[in-house]
Amino acid sequence: MKSFVRISALLWADILVAYALFVMTNYLTDVWKLSITHAAGIVNIWGGISMILPVFFLFLVDSLLGNFTMLVISSMAYSVGIGFVTMSTPPVLAKSTGTCKQYEPGCIGRTQKVLFYTGMALIAVGTAGNLVSLKPFLKEQKEEVQNNASRGNNSATRDIWKLPAFIIVVIVAIVGAIALPYIKPWSLRFGIPAICTLVAAVLFLTGWFTYNKVKPKGSPITTVCRVFVAAASKKSQIISNETKLYDEQENDTMHRQSFSRTRFLRCLEKAAIILPNQTHEEQRLNRWRLCSVIEVEAAKIALRMVPMWTTFIVCGIISSTANTYFIEQADQMNRKVGSWEVPLQVLLLLSGWAKKFFGLFADCLLRKSKTYAPPVGIAVAMIFSILCCITAARIEIRRLRVIRDHGLLDKPDEDIPMSVFWLLFQFFLLAGLDSFFEKSVAAFYNDQSPQCMKNYLGFFTKGVSGLGFMSSVLSVYVVGKISERGGKSANWFQYTLNRSRLDRYYWVLAGLSSVNLLVFVLVASCYRYKNRAAVQNEEEADAGAGAGAAGAEEGYLCCFC
Repeated sequence: MKSFVRISALLWADILVAYALFVMTNYLTDVWKLSITHAAGIVNIWGGISMILPVFFLFLVDSLLGNFTMLVISSMAYSVGIGFVTMSTPPVLAKSTGTCKQYEPGCIGRTQKVLFYTGMALIAVGTAGNLVSLKPFLKEQKEEVQNNASRGNNSATRDIWKLPAFIIVVIVAIVGAIALPYIKPWSLRFGIPAICTLVAAVLFLTGWFTYNKVKPKGSPITTVCRVFVAAASKKSQIISNETKLYDEQENDTMHRQSFSRTRFLRCLEKAAIILPNQTHEEQRLNRWRLCSVIEVEAAKIALRMVPMWTTFIVCGIISSTANTYFIEQADQMNRKVGSWEVPLQVLLLLSGWAKKFFGLFADCLLRKSKTYAPPVGIAVAMIFSILCCITAARIEIRRLRVIRDHGLLDKPDEDIPMSVFWLLFQFFLLAGLDSFFEKSVAAFYNDQSPQCMKNYLGFFTKGVSGLGFMSSVLSVYVVGKISERGGKSANWFQYTLNRSRLDRYYWVLAGLSSVNLLVFVLVASCYRYKNRAAVQNEEEADAGAGAGAAGAEEGYLCCFC
C-alpha cells in the first residue's frame, strides 16, 4: 500500500505540471510578448521532443537502467525543471536584485531565458521518463505483492487502501483545473506545481529500499539492429531455396506457423544465413553475425509499419493546435458563466472527459474484428481530424466577424464578446481524433506486432506524432511564406491573433488531412496482415505457458543481447 501511494504521488506532479504548461502559450504571448506563431513554435517543439524522447528512454530502461532508476532521474528532472521555469519569471530573481519586478518583456533577460529553456528541457525529460516507467514500475510492485502476499484479509486490505490514493489523484485533477487559474502571479502558477512536484519526488524516494527493483533484461531494438548488421555483413551471399537459414526453433511447428517466412524484404534474410566456412556454434555465439528467422521476421514487421507511421505525422500536426492556437483563441473570448469566469484549464478537463466518452465508441468498434477494426478506427480518427479543422475554420470566421463588428482588430488585450463555449465543438472533435487514434493504434500493434516489440511500436507512434508537433512549426512557416506573396501584410500569421487569418490555415489543414486519409486507406489496403490462425496459435501459446515457460518464450521471440 505504501509503495502504491508513493508512486501514485508522481501522477499528482504530472497532472499539476500539465495544467501549468497548458497555458504556456498565453504566458509567452502575455509576458514575453512573443508573436502567436513564435510562442506556438516553442510549445510545439517542446511537445514534440517530449513525445520523441520515450523511444530512447525505453531503450535505456530495457538495456541499462531499469524502471526504478529512470523514475529517479525523471522525478528529479521534473522537480528541477519546473523549479527553473518558476525562477525564470521576472519577479523571482528581481527580489534579490531589487529591479524589474513586473511581468514585462523588458524584465526577461538572458538569465531568465537560460533558466526557462533549461527548465523546459528538464520537464521534457521528466515527462518522457514518467511515461515510460511509471505504469511498468507500478506493475512490478503489484506482481511482487501478489507473489509475497498470503491468502486472506491482507490482500483485501491492500486493495482497499488503493481507493483513497485513486480518489486523491482525481481530486488533484479537479482542484488543479479550477483553483490554479485563479492564482494570478505567474511565479505562483508555476511555483505551486514546483513545490508539489518536489514533495512527490521526495515521497517517492522515501521508498528507495522497499521497492522491488527489476533488473533490465535487454531491448528488442538491439535485435532489430543486429538483423541489419548481420545482413550487411553477408551482402555478397545469395538466397535460394537451398540456402540454409538459422532457425533456433525448427522443431516448434506451432511457432513456425505463427512466424512463417515472408517474401517482403528478403534481403534481410541474409542475416540468418549459416556460412559454410564456420561452424553453427561459432556463428551462434557471435550474435551480430547470425540472427534467427524469427528475429528477421520481427524486424520485417517493424519495417512494414513505416509507411503507415508516416501518415500519423499529419494527425500530430492537428493535435498540436489544442495547446497553442485553440487556447490562444479561448484566452481572448468571453469565458463568463453568470459572474463566474471559466478557467482555461476547464477546457482541458472537459476535453479529457470527451476522450473517455469517445473511447467507449472506439472500444465497441475494436471489438468487432481484431484484424480489420483497428485500421478502420484509425481512419475514423482521421475523419475526426478533417471535421475538427473544418469546424475550427468556420468558428474562426465567426470570431473574426465579431472582432471586425466591434472594432477590436487592433485591441488584442480586450475580450471578444463571443462565448468561449463555441470552441467546445472543435475541442470535442479533437478529443475524438485523439481517442480513436490512440486506442486503434494500440489495438493494431497488439494484434500485428511481435510480443516483445509491442511497447516500442506504441512509443514509435507517439514519436511520429511528436514529429507532427514539430512539423506544425514548419507548416506554419511554409503557409505563411506562400501567403506572403501578395505582400507582407497579406501573411496569414500576423503578430496578434486578431490580425491573423487562422481560418485559412485551418482550411489548409483540412485539405492536408483529407489527402492524408486517402494515403492511409491506400497504405492500409496494401498492408500484409498477419494470418489470423497464426495469431490465434500465438495467443493460445501465450495463455497456456507457465511463468517459467513464458520467460523462455520471451527470450525465444526476441533474443536479447
